[in-house]
Amino acid sequence: MSMNDPIARGLAAGWKVTDASTLTSNQTAEADVVVIGTGAGGGTTAEILARQGLAVILVEEGRLYYQKDFKMDELTSYANLYQEGMSRTTADGAIAILQGRCVGGSTTVNWTSSFRTPDETLTYWSRQFGLDSLAPDAMAPWFQGREERHTMAPWQTDPNLNNDILRQGCEKLGYTWQVIPRNVKGCWNSGYCGVGCPTNAKQGALLTTIPGALDNNARMYHGLRAEKLVMNQDRIDHLKASAMGPDGVTPSGVTVTLKARHFVVAASAIGSPGLLLRSQLPDPHQRVGKRSFIHPVNATVARMPANVDPFYGAPQSIYSDQFNFSQGVDGPVGYKLEVPPLHPAMAAGVVPGHGPDQLADLSQLARMQSVIALLRDGFHEQSPGGTVTLRDDGSPVLDYPVTDYLWQGIRQAYLHMAEIQFAAGAEAVRAMHLDSTWYKTWAEAKAAIAELPMKPHRARLFTAHQMGGCSMGSNPEDSVVNGFGEHHHVPNLSIHDASIFPTSIGANPQLSVYALAARNSTRLAQKLTS
Repeated sequence: MSMNDPIARGLAAGWKVTDASTLTSNQTAEADVVVIGTGAGGGTTAEILARQGLAVILVEEGRLYYQKDFKMDELTSYANLYQEGMSRTTADGAIAILQGRCVGGSTTVNWTSSFRTPDETLTYWSRQFGLDSLAPDAMAPWFQGREERHTMAPWQTDPNLNNDILRQGCEKLGYTWQVIPRNVKGCWNSGYCGVGCPTNAKQGALLTTIPGALDNNARMYHGLRAEKLVMNQDRIDHLKASAMGPDGVTPSGVTVTLKARHFVVAASAIGSPGLLLRSQLPDPHQRVGKRSFIHPVNATVARMPANVDPFYGAPQSIYSDQFNFSQGVDGPVGYKLEVPPLHPAMAAGVVPGHGPDQLADLSQLARMQSVIALLRDGFHEQSPGGTVTLRDDGSPVLDYPVTDYLWQGIRQAYLHMAEIQFAAGAEAVRAMHLDSTWYKTWAEAKAAIAELPMKPHRARLFTAHQMGGCSMGSNPEDSVVNGFGEHHHVPNLSIHDASIFPTSIGANPQLSVYALAARNSTRLAQKLTS
């Protein structure tokens, strides 16, 4: 079995991969380019540069986990594969942050939804931030190229009932719905995407661009944390990095120094601003870590008359953009409606209630269905986003105040989600909110949701999409990089991840990151090889 696995095969064939937890003494290595992060941005970048003959070193703080490790077990997977063991939150603890920490980054644990950046968003960026080269027609070929590389296509199999209930409710109410494109090949429809694909069907960075880079002589260190980019006059001279110990979390004391001509940071919208802040790189207008966006997510849960089995089948296959851009790009907050899978541990963490109440609810898990709303933050002056800063130990933390403007959108989303679930035949619906009970009718839900206090820690909020913090723009006074991800003040630094988005995007971000990283890496490769 294992030799059919591209990772096992590559390691056996002599890929240059170092588990930094095994290092016993400090070391130095050199390359043309050091790429920090192995997710959507880092993987794409490394493959494109390595294929052009450049010497590339990849750095990943998380560990290399692959098919042999993906045992469909929630508890070990969340602990191993997610940032802070899946306990990462915003500074006040009010918003849970789901983010990958492993080779492949969040593309290893995401639910495979693959959308192009909406035209409305690209057009807004080109007008608002002087990013004319990112207009929809200019980006189309880059999206297409990545759709091919990652085998992205609308899901052909019938949606599981959990997703089909969103479709049914939308149909009844005359709301639009569509089928989600997924980046899968030979998918078994098992439903375990969030804990690492056990069948190697998911075409994230782990099975595409990372092997592609390593096959082209790239080197990779995993279990290695990028601590600080060190400048010599106006350029970055080297990266100082710390090896993690065997637990994957505590530094062992061994350091690795990586020298290169060029550095690409792709450490995520929380990790990349964190690294730049720790490195104290030139930031004359104090833009690093500002305007961080998260697609704040709220949810409702329904009890259906028959079994839904929301833990089986492709986690996301139906969506509705009925409310995403319907009131203009920069009017009241828009949101995309999708469905989350409900596995037991995940459900226990999100469905309100404790003790006997929780036991009673979760004993009905097979009959539960959920809808989530992804709020499109950053398009309105009353949605300025959050701020990434450093804790005393140098680790990054996101402070994200929820404004009244966003709370209005959250309330509106609760209403639309409940309405859709009742239209699809729900027996009862509950807002994922500490003050919500089970509502038996749409009329009851509508009246009660209108009165729920919209406050942190009362409404259960999540984010799986971290964006911004190293914003791109043509004007260095309000951005960190230009439209090609090139740092405004440090000539041998590029940023190739979702941190460069100047707003959120209104869709799951992986394809947007793949496409921008492909475009920007192609340009970088030309510069470095000319």
